[in-house]
Amino acid sequence: MDKIGLGVFLAHVLIIVAGGLVTVFARSLVRALTGLIATLFGVAGLYFLMAAPFIGVMQVLIYVGAVSILIFFAIAFTKSSHLGEEARPRKQSQWFFLLSVPGLVIFSLGYLLIKFIPQGFLQPQETQVKDLGGFFLGPYMLPFELISLVLLVAMMGAVILGFEKKIKRED
Repeated sequence: MDKIGLGVFLAHVLIIVAGGLVTVFARSLVRALTGLIATLFGVAGLYFLMAAPFIGVMQVLIYVGAVSILIFFAIAFTKSSHLGEEARPRKQSQWFFLLSVPGLVIFSLGYLLIKFIPQGFLQPQETQVKDLGGFFLGPYMLPFELISLVLLVAMMGAVILGFEKKIKRED
């Protein structure tokens, strides 16, 4: 990899890490959503760097577009109290858990990947979009549709919760 490619890769990794940190440490849900969107854009950029433009575009359309809008509507419809559990400061043990567990998981998975994956397994292979579509709509059609149903139920739940809170405020 040349220096420019490495620089672009590191820029995307920086966007992903910074967006993830904003998502985790933001006090406002809207700011956390903004961090999540930045993270998802960074992941889409990595897909483009891996010469997978179809997956990169799907990342932007599905996750950055649809899922982020779904989360935004959930935030907008459900008004949380500023005195709720999320407003209290975290304890020392929670900070330790928050910082150590993801690092341990990443280290463990990285070690397992390096140790047990066969040598030629990580070599990229070109896949046609037609083959990818047949793969998703063949044996994986049911999980593909179930994901859309989960998103639909989540949106319906957000709308119902929003209306219930609105009715309680009017009473």
